Amino acid sequence: MFEWIDFSDESFVLLFVGFIVAFFLAFGVGANDVANSFGTSVGAKVLSLRQACVLATICEISGAILIGYRVSDTVRKGIFDLGIYHNEMELLMKGNLAALVGSACWNIIATFFSLPISGTHSIIGAVLGFTLVAKGLEGIRWMGLGQIVMSWFISPVLSGMGSALIFYAIKRLILNERNPLESGLRSLPVFYAFTVFVNVISILLDGPEVLYFHLISPGAALGLSATMAGAVALLVWYVVVPRLRAKIIAKVLSPMIGEKNGSVTKESISFDTEPPEAAELFSFLQVLTAIFGSFAHGGNDVSNAIGPLVALFLIYKEKTVEQTSETPIRILLYGGVGISIGLWVWGRRVIQTIGEDLTKVTPSNGFSIEIGAASTVLLASKIGLPVSTTHCKVGSIVFVGWVKSTNAVDWKLFRGIVAAWVLTLPIAGGLSAATMALLMHFT
Repeated sequence: MFEWIDFSDESFVLLFVGFIVAFFLAFGVGANDVANSFGTSVGAKVLSLRQACVLATICEISGAILIGYRVSDTVRKGIFDLGIYHNEMELLMKGNLAALVGSACWNIIATFFSLPISGTHSIIGAVLGFTLVAKGLEGIRWMGLGQIVMSWFISPVLSGMGSALIFYAIKRLILNERNPLESGLRSLPVFYAFTVFVNVISILLDGPEVLYFHLISPGAALGLSATMAGAVALLVWYVVVPRLRAKIIAKVLSPMIGEKNGSVTKESISFDTEPPEAAELFSFLQVLTAIFGSFAHGGNDVSNAIGPLVALFLIYKEKTVEQTSETPIRILLYGGVGISIGLWVWGRRVIQTIGEDLTKVTPSNGFSIEIGAASTVLLASKIGLPVSTTHCKVGSIVFVGWVKSTNAVDWKLFRGIVAAWVLTLPIAGGLSAATMALLMHFT
């Protein structure tokens, strides 16, 4: 079964060390980046930290397995021309090991200082770092690299605009209405249906071959996703909405003003930021969108942890630099497990920054932040573009906070986060370049 393994081969040592370093990189990505998915839910007090960790573990691993393969392909083969390493299999393996080392070090350092950095920036910078040492400017795919770099700036703006528009609509159509409870209840089926639709179609459309999803046509994927979304909308309208109405009236409104024939207006109560019934309306929906975001993160950012590891594995197994096989599911699973462990052990540091320090998060604006960011990341994952989930989530937080009030955002903290973003690529690249130089000199 494993006849292709030669334990005496120096290349096997590179592969073995690569698996160890990749785990630490996945750990760092989990500790830093998973806060993007559940930080706002914890900040809004919708989920406890323990509940967030349990849900994130399930969703990160599922996203990694179901949609993580495509971005992994981009990370390991889309930045430079593999042809420049023709007959230099071991040199390319050293390069991918160096990339793992450089990115792992920076992710762990940034997490220690509670700075939400981009795992995508980190791994792209690390890949560039070893490439420049090994081959100089030769073979770098400038067009592809340019598209990736542009996405880093475009994605937070698109994510932020999407989240801001959703929050503006919620504010206009629900929060500012005379009867926010009934307005919100009427909107819930639409929100649930949209969330389910985007999740399902992201899995079915051009999905992984191991689950035979690639055999599903685009039309069938669209039809199945729409059918499931419609079924969920009907379920929410006929089952969830009546129960939620009764629960909110009994739990939130009746103790404050007494029952008034089931009719409650925003003038009947006083509130800070948003009506208390809105928190109840959007709490579970925010959990759903956090799950959505975590799934998207697992699909996009697992590649940051295991892209170079997949390259090491396939080069060693195939004895060629071409890496023609699809990303192995078991390595995606390995990366997902490492990410989850990093979240459990150290994730609380960046969750504090994302969920509480940057702006005040409530269930309604938290829902807007999460669904806008997750939609952007999922779209990018499906086309194989490694965008930064950190940039998307922070962009959404800042845009939504700005819609509430220009004073609602901690701009000093935001400037510090941006500075960490700017430093990420050169630092990760420098660490990778230094590691590559040492590997080339001593091995």
